[in-house]
Parts: sequence; C-alpha cells; structure tokens
Amino acid sequence: MATVHIPPALRKYTQGKEEVSVDGGNVRDLLGNLESNYPGIGERIVDDSGAVRRFVNVFVADEDIRFMDNLDTSVKDGDEVSIVPAIAGGR
Repeated sequence: MATVHIPPALRKYTQGKEEVSVDGGNVRDLLGNLESNYPGIGERIVDDSGAVRRFVNVFVADEDIRFMDNLDTSVKDGDEVSIVPAIAGGR
C-alpha cells in the first residue's frame, strides 16, 4: 500500500485524515481505489475524462507525475503520494 497525503481542502472526504493508505499499481488505480474508499474525493482530483485536473498536482516519491508517466506512473508499496492543489493569486 502507498501512503497518500491529503490536502486540507479534501480532508472532509477522508473523515479529517491527513494520510490514508491505498492500494494501486499505478496512479490511475490508486486514485480509483481512493475514490472507492472515500466517495466524492475522486471528482476533485480528476475531470470527467479521467485526467488529473489542471489545478491539481500529484507527486509520487516527490516527483511530479506530469514529468513521469502521468496516470500510468508506477506506485510501489511504501511509496508516498501527495495530492497538492495549485495555488493561484498574488500581485
């Protein structure tokens, strides 16, 4: 299982948990299992076509999946996966 770090804005779907353990051989499977375990969280991370939303970043072992194999990026037991909403704004 991988440890998934949940950002504060999505913790209402994980009963307030900052980290959850989820199975998945790749990011696509992991996100699907995350949605199965915590209904409603998935649509905040992926769009209707199944792609990671533009304003969400996903990291596996501190590497951005967009620079790896995207949703096909492998996830191994013990990996840490971070879901990080992009922050916009400023002057």
